[in-house]
Amino acid sequence: MKSGWPWFIMGTGILAAGLSAAPLPEGFGLSAQFPGDRGLARHPAVLLAEDFENGEIPDLSKRWSDVSNKGGKVLAWSADKPAASAGARSLQMTATMGENTGGHLYRRLARPADKVFARFYVKFAEDAAYIHHFAHLGGYNPPTGWPQGGAGERPKGHERMTVGIEPYGDGGRLPPPGAWGFYAYWQEMKISGDGKYWGNGLRPARPALIPRHQWQCVEVMFQANSAPEKADGELAFWVDGRLAAHFFPGAKREKWTGLGFQLAEAGGEPFEGFRWRSAPELKINFFWLLHYVTENAARQNRVRQPNPVNRVWFDDIVVATEYIGPLAPRQPR
Repeated sequence: MKSGWPWFIMGTGILAAGLSAAPLPEGFGLSAQFPGDRGLARHPAVLLAEDFENGEIPDLSKRWSDVSNKGGKVLAWSADKPAASAGARSLQMTATMGENTGGHLYRRLARPADKVFARFYVKFAEDAAYIHHFAHLGGYNPPTGWPQGGAGERPKGHERMTVGIEPYGDGGRLPPPGAWGFYAYWQEMKISGDGKYWGNGLRPARPALIPRHQWQCVEVMFQANSAPEKADGELAFWVDGRLAAHFFPGAKREKWTGLGFQLAEAGGEPFEGFRWRSAPELKINFFWLLHYVTENAARQNRVRQPNPVNRVWFDDIVVATEYIGPLAPRQPR
């Protein structure tokens, strides 16, 4: 989906299939006040901002509490950047089979919150393959300066809730790198067929296909439930400023399985909503920029000979308590 100025001006109607007219914005949000994101980091709603314009690669550890760059071969600067960016470079992450599984940047937010929006720009290489895990947002109680484990385990309601916005290949039926969807862990997630709790996949009614060799603006909304007994938590994501999926109480969905569910384009059953947590002390308090590639992702998508080298580029990351939207155009000088 490509963004364009005319529909940005038209309002906040939700056009994605299978969605109710819930009051979520589209187009420019907080970004409208800061063309090219200039000065956006100083807005009181902003919890994290990173444009990769300052310092060298080792300096990332001064701004991010946990950096994975095995052998110094994963992270590098690139002159490739989004067209509307006010900067001169982006961050390239390279995963090389046999040497590493990619890398990551992890950071606690400036303050914990119950509702968070995370926006980032991303570009996959021309020969992009299927990947294992991608960008995550969530909360740990107590907060930590590094990502925790817990794969295959259902979280306790007071300790952990995490959501990844990730490409999925649907068993190889979608062209690599796949389509955007959620991969979530929380206290009421469904059990998998093998008796373990692998992240539940939450997918739009229509696949939000990811193009190769093209910058996209991706934004996620993660809203915790308002009280321990209430299942009023929500999730949503946008691509280039257009709402692609909104998971809220009453949204029509297909059948639950141990793998998760998909929103219904027609018919379906009302979604129960998310009871993400059982204690108000558990809040959203971290952002994890992750490019994790393994041979398992290839096997799951029926690829016998996966690409040995997989590259992705990131830029203009903003996490805030308000909807952000894509980079607003800068005025010509």
